[in-house]
Amino acid sequence: MRIKTSHSSTPKPPAASTTREDLEAQIAAFLKKGGEIQEIERGVSAQVAPSRHIRIGNK
Repeated sequence: MRIKTSHSSTPKPPAASTTREDLEAQIAAFLKKGGEIQEIERGVSAQVAPSRHIRIGNK
């Protein structure tokens, strides 16, 4: 016998506006404590990885 469960029992994720408000509050608290926000140029990556060369053949 299979028991059907209601979909309403699974919690919904918070609304985007709630999440946005929480993020704004966190940023405000960070800045109030003396934190700084740095603007990074578009296309710059924080990942530092060695360059990899792919060789095809026996050498």
